[in-house]
Amino acid sequence: MEIATHAHNPRSDNLDCLVVGVYEQGILSPAATLVDAASDGAIQSFLATGDFAGQCGDTQILYQLPGLATQRVMVLGLGVHGKISDSQFRKAIQGASKALRQAQIAQASFYLLDTPVIRRSPAALGKILVQTVMDSDYQFDHHKEPSEKPQRSLTHLHLNVSGGAEEEAAVKQACAEAQATARAVAWAKDLANEPGNICTPTWLADQAQNMAQRTGIKSTILGPDAMEALGMRLLLGVAQGSRQEPRLIILEYWGGSEEQAPIVFVGKGLTFDAGGISLKPADKMDEMKYDMCGGAAALAAIQSAAELKLPLNIITVVPASENLPDGRATKPGDIHKSMKGLTVEIINTDAEGRLILADALTYVERFEPDVVIDMATLTGACVIALGHQTAAVMGNNEGLVQDLIRAGKESMDRAWELPLYEEYQEQLKSSFADLSNVGGRPAGTITAACFLSRFTENYRWAHLDIAGVAWKSGENKGATGRPVSLLVEYLLHRARQVA
Repeated sequence: MEIATHAHNPRSDNLDCLVVGVYEQGILSPAATLVDAASDGAIQSFLATGDFAGQCGDTQILYQLPGLATQRVMVLGLGVHGKISDSQFRKAIQGASKALRQAQIAQASFYLLDTPVIRRSPAALGKILVQTVMDSDYQFDHHKEPSEKPQRSLTHLHLNVSGGAEEEAAVKQACAEAQATARAVAWAKDLANEPGNICTPTWLADQAQNMAQRTGIKSTILGPDAMEALGMRLLLGVAQGSRQEPRLIILEYWGGSEEQAPIVFVGKGLTFDAGGISLKPADKMDEMKYDMCGGAAALAAIQSAAELKLPLNIITVVPASENLPDGRATKPGDIHKSMKGLTVEIINTDAEGRLILADALTYVERFEPDVVIDMATLTGACVIALGHQTAAVMGNNEGLVQDLIRAGKESMDRAWELPLYEEYQEQLKSSFADLSNVGGRPAGTITAACFLSRFTENYRWAHLDIAGVAWKSGENKGATGRPVSLLVEYLLHRARQVA
């Protein structure tokens, strides 16, 4: 998709369709006012019919209005003037994107950056607009027969800027960041939406290597022999019930100075999780291909950093495996020794994500990181606590946790802090090992993070539990690409601090 900014008068804009805003109670945006004046009151005449109330996301395309160079004008409902939130603005853009797609329109010019959205600048609105349009255009149909009437994608997206050269420069930069983020989100979705018979640990490692080669990132892939030499018995223990060999994916992007300590992402890469011997119910087990969404997000975030040439040093580590029942699979009650040297009693083999993360979190100590951020579809308890709207964040450094929360607010990929008090560690006590891999039903999201915290004592660390936000079920089932936007926004904030 070609994205451009301009400062056109809508009367002379000749793209396939202009998108202008109308608020409730018939209030016109500045661009809609210009279009109305040029077309002898066509928009006011349309509103006078009472068929369009201006509610958020409502759309109507008007054709061949007099006095205009374009053939189509989309009237987009924005809601109540002066009370529009960023979520409502995104909802409106989603409505416009859907209508453009249905109308098979390839080129559109948006006159919406002057919309008064609470606490959002025109550049911020441009970023929301671009990411929303690109996300709305996403489809995963690789395994379907081609449609006889394929939908026409938007090829040209223009944003009108009315605030002068400085504002236009800010919008252009925001659009570049939005494009890189949207591409990363789409790639994370593609990785996660592939079925488990294709997306194996080896396949995922191959995709990471291909991306690394394309973007100039250093890649290293470790197999079982290397893991055995490192003492990664937790990762190997999870994988031993599968015929698919595990992989440890390591990507290194060195865009900062030599003395700059790296930011490290660790993403859970369970390419399929049947629960092992603690077998999951059959209902919705197909969705367990999404148990590698944390790994996909970690890979996608470093891709964005490379494409944007951020002045940062970033490392992504993804432990990838399957978790299946087999004669060789880990059994409840087994004890494995971690790379750190702590022994773990496996009470529930379906609490496997924290096991593979534990060895990866120990492995990354060698990089002497500035911060380590892990992301994982870790606990169903997180869905109960925060639903499908918000990820959970916990960690051993309050500054890092707050930075991630701020990045989530800015990117609209939100996270909320849960406590990580020392008292919760009591639930992980084991009679036979240094700790148990589960702490019972109470505070399941917190005790899972407590488990990880035992392997992160030597650096600043935060954990994102994305179990509720990484994919959607139902008719529109599919990966969401979260928390890629949050991670990229965090990196952009860090890059601005370096600059």
